[in-house]
Amino acid sequence: MPVTIKSAREIELMRIAGRILGRVHEELAREIRPGMSTMDINNICEDLIRSYGCIPSFLNYEGFPASVCVSVNDEVVHGIPRKDRIVKEGDIVSLDAGVIYKGYQSDAARTVGVGHISPEAEMLIRRTQQCFFEGIRYARAGSRLFDISRAVDACAARYGYGVVRDLVGHGIGSHMHEPPEVPNFRQRRRGMRLIAGMTLAIEPMINAGTWRVNWSDDGWTVTTADGSLSAHYENTVLITERGPELLSVTEQEEEELKDMYEVIVTAG
Repeated sequence: MPVTIKSAREIELMRIAGRILGRVHEELAREIRPGMSTMDINNICEDLIRSYGCIPSFLNYEGFPASVCVSVNDEVVHGIPRKDRIVKEGDIVSLDAGVIYKGYQSDAARTVGVGHISPEAEMLIRRTQQCFFEGIRYARAGSRLFDISRAVDACAARYGYGVVRDLVGHGIGSHMHEPPEVPNFRQRRRGMRLIAGMTLAIEPMINAGTWRVNWSDDGWTVTTADGSLSAHYENTVLITERGPELLSVTEQEEEELKDMYEVIVTAG
């Protein structure tokens, strides 16, 4: 499957899908509290997605049995929600979800704290978000794909964090996973040149310790090899001539991010 350049109509549908997913994440984060099961979180997320007239794109995707990946503490990604998996005060929880709106997809992840969390956990979450924004400074037409990878890696390295190498970001559109792959770690080449109209899911997965990971027997859940905490931050990003446009944030979130980072382009 080749890299796809989205038409104006496709971009608008992806904008709508992204805004909805941004609201889902915003509302879901407010619901997280100690004593919930990860299945409770999944059920809330699915209800939110469907309340906006969307389909949860993760449900049954390649056999995944839930609508959101709920990964706790040392779980990097793809945590399967369970009734007996209870989140507690001080945990951090990575929430990775996708929606389908009129045939077009958006994919985004956030890591949130459960109640009061440690300063180390808070810094990991904040710095993982920073890695994303350092990377998307290069997400503009004419730049090279792997310049994004290099910038994410360099940001994480400044803090002594490990950048997961077994999993990468990806193109997205009418399919959840489309070319090209978007690594979060430095590559030997600069990669393909970015073109306006490309849409990418850029998603740093950053570990407080080693970059190495283990794959669980369930075939999905990925954990840090040394038991260290892991955080995940992802947005669906449109490449434009002016710079990156974040498709999977709410209007309020975009305004807040503008105060922190200069790379945000107003949607529309």
